Amino acid sequence: MGIRLPSVLLNAKQILKVQAMSAKNHSDVPKGHIAVYVGEIQRKRFVVPISYLKNPSFQALLNRSEEEFGFCHPMGGLTIPCREDAFVNLTSRLHRS
Repeated sequence: MGIRLPSVLLNAKQILKVQAMSAKNHSDVPKGHIAVYVGEIQRKRFVVPISYLKNPSFQALLNRSEEEFGFCHPMGGLTIPCREDAFVNLTSRLHRS
């Protein structure tokens, strides 16, 4: 019998695995960070700390991303379908805390 991890942690691990595979093409992502593409129509690339993956608000974005894209992201990296200003607002709050 193995240890069952909560689905959010499994999703984060799968996301990190996909990101690690695509990071070979993007050497500008520092260790401990992840590149994400944000936007509803036109997507902008952001590099954020991996620690954000633990935050409930960020996890809600990851769940929304999973619902829309599954684990096949069209940009080659994690794509988050939300408004850019909402994402910047969230990451600013996370950065301050």
